[in-house]
Amino acid sequence: MPVILAEKPSQAKAYAAAFQIQEKKDGYMRLKPCSLFPDGAVLTWGFGHLLELRAPADYESSWKKWSLDTLPMLPAHFRFKPNPRAFKQLKIVKQMLQEADSIIIATDCDREGENIARSVIDYTKTSHKPTQRLWINSLEKDEVYKGFEQLREGADYLPLYEEARARQFSDWIVGMNASRLYTLLLKQKGINEVFSVGRVQTPTLKLIYDRQKEIEAFEPEPYWELEGTFRAEAGEYKGKYKKRFGSKKEVLRIWKEHGLKKDTEGTISSIKKEEKQEKPPLLHSLSSLQTTMNKKYKMSPSAVLKTVQSLYDEPLKAVSYPRTDTRHITSGEFNYLKGNLGRMQECMNASFEPASTTPSKRFVDGSKVQEHHAIIPTKKVLSQTQFEKLNRAQQQVYKEVMNSVLAMFHRNYVYEETTIETDVQGLVFESKGRVDKQLGWKELFPAPKKKKDQEDNTLPPVTEGEQVEAYVQAAEKETQPPKPYTEGQLINMMKSCGKWIEDDETSKKVLQETEGLGTEATRSTIIQTLQKQEYIRIQKNIVEVTSKGRALCEVVEGTLLSKPLLTAKWEAFLKQIGSGEADKEAFLKQTEAFTKKLVEEAPAGITNMQTNPDQVAASKKQPQRAEPIALCPVCQKGQLMERKSFYGCSEYANGCKFTVPKTLLKKRITQAQVKKLCEKGETQVIKGFKGKKPFDAKLKRKENGVEFVFPAKDNAPS
Repeated sequence: MPVILAEKPSQAKAYAAAFQIQEKKDGYMRLKPCSLFPDGAVLTWGFGHLLELRAPADYESSWKKWSLDTLPMLPAHFRFKPNPRAFKQLKIVKQMLQEADSIIIATDCDREGENIARSVIDYTKTSHKPTQRLWINSLEKDEVYKGFEQLREGADYLPLYEEARARQFSDWIVGMNASRLYTLLLKQKGINEVFSVGRVQTPTLKLIYDRQKEIEAFEPEPYWELEGTFRAEAGEYKGKYKKRFGSKKEVLRIWKEHGLKKDTEGTISSIKKEEKQEKPPLLHSLSSLQTTMNKKYKMSPSAVLKTVQSLYDEPLKAVSYPRTDTRHITSGEFNYLKGNLGRMQECMNASFEPASTTPSKRFVDGSKVQEHHAIIPTKKVLSQTQFEKLNRAQQQVYKEVMNSVLAMFHRNYVYEETTIETDVQGLVFESKGRVDKQLGWKELFPAPKKKKDQEDNTLPPVTEGEQVEAYVQAAEKETQPPKPYTEGQLINMMKSCGKWIEDDETSKKVLQETEGLGTEATRSTIIQTLQKQEYIRIQKNIVEVTSKGRALCEVVEGTLLSKPLLTAKWEAFLKQIGSGEADKEAFLKQTEAFTKKLVEEAPAGITNMQTNPDQVAASKKQPQRAEPIALCPVCQKGQLMERKSFYGCSEYANGCKFTVPKTLLKKRITQAQVKKLCEKGETQVIKGFKGKKPFDAKLKRKENGVEFVFPAKDNAPS
């Protein structure tokens, strides 16, 4: 009798729904005989991983103690032990596999799914038995049954298992050794913390740290722009001279050369109208869905994965397999989506006439679909009543997935872009406006309402050669620092880091081919790990590195462990193992060589640490999420700390009253701005304060608080 091994109970329940159950037992169930299984079948499951790698002390007694003298720790053979939280289930699975005539691996259709099943099969010494593989994209009843009708040869997926093992063993080698190494080295510098280090999490942390350093080191540079407000017969519009000026002297020269005055006349010298189109966005991969949901709803990547997984799992089975890295589908998926178009429109209350029901290469391309296609609704389209019963997060995610598919059938977005050039004393000011001609797919994604202070981008109807009243002014501005990452941008940064972090083309190619750091299934987990290890904190969707994270980044600076390229090269090697083109043992030998070199060279890098150990300790003593920001500029003793509604000195109890409000005239003041205020005496220009009218200003230190400093905005430079 065959034994079907699922990854988890909910998955097994979805499989069982495609057959008739003979009896349910503790940890497994028996399926009635049918055309596919004439003698019936046993269906059992894991709870994810039923096994885990042994700890260092299980290999060598000397490895129990954390000591630099025992590094590197390199087991000759890796050994597993039962997951203590799943010991009972492992015993049941072991019995079922040993009694089986054949085995059907029905875990998740990816690298880790293969590892979960094969590691148990090896552990139970049943790998000699005939093995087949279930490979499906949906847990719908019909798709499950179809998958069991078309089982694949288990041996075809052995390279995927080798890839997973290589990843698992190399992560142990790097993680166990590097974590002990840097924990012990940093302890010598006075930091008594455990530092978790990994081949993906550490370069990810370093990228966040590098962005934060860019922001802190940023020195704003002033520049001037000539701005014009023009009054025509049909209405008022604004324009800007194309060139920026690096000094006020340049502005003065241009001003005088062209005889500009406060109020003068201008002529509309050119009007260009161009019709433009935007095609519907691509379908979603997990990364694009996580990035989109974070941008729209501030939903964390881990929450998005959890939510879309709940839509995929029993009992909903409403979307296809979520851990996918492709944004395309095959003609098979397109045909069933086309057949369900009316039901999808009804669910989303989106009535429109399809622009086309012919597959477009933009969305339907079998050559870009490997194991899994884009995330799409299953044939089990929810009714409006069923949709309304979903929780809020499920509704938001399901709606995004549904609308991405509906957009594929919708018309293009069409708009008319108008460019007006206004000549004022020989200087040409450009104004751009946009008018929607056909919303098309954008009807499905309503734009958020404009805020009161946001300018309208429509232009009044004017004619070429028309005379207008012109009011020209020189506006002093400053270059702005890079923005800190949001949680959603981290996903995109991890995936696309090869586009901008490495200089040579070979490095870029490797990073782009491996899609950067991590995989679709692991990126959100990496972010969670960085939070759990207290390397980063996420506040109001903004990601910041903690003092503990800074200390680690400073000491790994310059090592391969801090570079995304190393991780990408390893991932490329792993993929070659998965395709049968490379050898697992060769990969592990490379990992061991890297680790030996790291142990030899890391002590020299410890001198790079600039973070004060007291800062790390201070951040631990503060309430959750409080981190030292900068030395207090008033008392020169305390640290500026973030409180509930303000930033204040840690020496407050000893008389220091220096504070900075967290929100000033409806504008949030960031930690980076407070740090600059403390260290430089003033911030760069901060945009968006809201008094009676919106305005931009710097914040300057004043006694125990701050004051505004306004950038120059002259009608005529002097």
